[in-house]
Amino acid sequence: MKIMTSEEMRIVDLNAEFLGVPRLLLMENAGRSVADAIFKRMNVDGKRVVVFCGLGDNGGDGLVAARHLASFGAKVTVILVGGEKDIRTEEARRNWNVVKMMFTIEKRVISDSRDFEGIEEELSNVELVVDALLGTGVRGEVREPLASAIELINKIKGFKVSVDVPSGLNPDTGEVGGRAVKADLTVCLHSAKPALPNSPFTGELEVYPIGIPPEAEFIAGPGDLEAAKIKRRFEAHKGEHGRVLVIGGGKNYSGAPALTALAALTTGVDIVVVAAPSSVADAIRAYSPNLIVTPLPGEVYCLEAVDKIDDLMDRASALAIGPGLGLENETVDAVAETLKLARKKKVPTVIDADALKVLPRKAEALISEIMVLTPHQGEFLNLTGENLLGKPLKEKTDIVREWSRRLGATILLKAHWDIISNGEKVKVNITGNPGMTVGGTGDVLTGCCAAILSWGKDPFRAATAAAFINGKAGDLAVQRKGYHITATDVITYIPQAMGDAKD
Repeated sequence: MKIMTSEEMRIVDLNAEFLGVPRLLLMENAGRSVADAIFKRMNVDGKRVVVFCGLGDNGGDGLVAARHLASFGAKVTVILVGGEKDIRTEEARRNWNVVKMMFTIEKRVISDSRDFEGIEEELSNVELVVDALLGTGVRGEVREPLASAIELINKIKGFKVSVDVPSGLNPDTGEVGGRAVKADLTVCLHSAKPALPNSPFTGELEVYPIGIPPEAEFIAGPGDLEAAKIKRRFEAHKGEHGRVLVIGGGKNYSGAPALTALAALTTGVDIVVVAAPSSVADAIRAYSPNLIVTPLPGEVYCLEAVDKIDDLMDRASALAIGPGLGLENETVDAVAETLKLARKKKVPTVIDADALKVLPRKAEALISEIMVLTPHQGEFLNLTGENLLGKPLKEKTDIVREWSRRLGATILLKAHWDIISNGEKVKVNITGNPGMTVGGTGDVLTGCCAAILSWGKDPFRAATAAAFINGKAGDLAVQRKGYHITATDVITYIPQAMGDAKD
């Protein structure tokens, strides 16, 4: 039996929509699946049925089930718990409007727990109860009037069917928010939830597919992005949304670390500090007044600079190292020492570009599970000895997963379709286009990933979301400009790619 957490289910729901499967269709399939599970167990023709619906998508599933039950001759009463103007999703609202037009279904709207008084006796001879109050998003104590609705459901003697999860039960942990529906049958949609197989509230457990494509679990999509975002408090202070340290730049490259830093800022980090050799620090500073640049001793990154990095790292919530650093012997040694320091201090780190070339000789001593490696296929060959060119996607994903497991870090392989793995899970990013072969887009990706890492997100989640954001921003840039874009154009479209801006 497939098991998926509530967060994983939210991700695949959004990713299915990204693939072209409307959420309204998924709700229709979900409600019909609940009705089908009931039809298997009883003839509902002429039977009294009550469907308790909440204000979210779970309630929408219940409304669809109510319509199908009525079409098979059941005498259906729908009880909407909460004001109809507060229905939270367009899909649930559309199904409520359909039910409102059906004179074969009795409707009641209850927005106050006192409105339940007297209903218990009226529902005493109901033969079937459908619980569609709360879905997988339930957390903490159940509030009124939902708490009273759950109590009433448990008092009714009829057969009780919960949609996806018994209302009041945390589907991931099994915790009960004060009270929960004691179901006779729980109809899980697409996948079972972790706590349900062993919960005394579940009753019989049955899983129904609802038309979500398998690719929705495999691709990087809007669901992965939403899971990576953070909520911002009204009282938030500077630095609360991440502090990224970028170590980059050398005699030949000033643009790469600037692009990484600007991408991190545009993704939503509060503070980015670029630490660069003094020979190139002023050039990096000149790219934007938004950049904080700290000069390091030496013309190239060297061991003498690591002491200063030690202090800077203490104030960072994530590190990005590699863009434009160069490969001088002293730089290679300094990168190795810096990665040891990051590992010791447990600073989430993105290792990119020239810093990747340090790893083949010393990987075990330098890498940790909170690091993300971002090689392109040539760098992957240098790192692992595996040539991925020309191999089919399945073989590529297997190889990336195996090397991620061996190295003990997340790998984000940059390719036509990016491959992301933490050694267990694998995702493929299908956003992006040939216009992104222009120099600097990989530096932008590093900045996006470092930003999300700085928010405390899991490296696999951060890498997956960053790949999607970077590719989507590139797609938006090409839509506007054709194949004449630069890396700074990609940065410009990051807010729109994240869904936080329109045009």
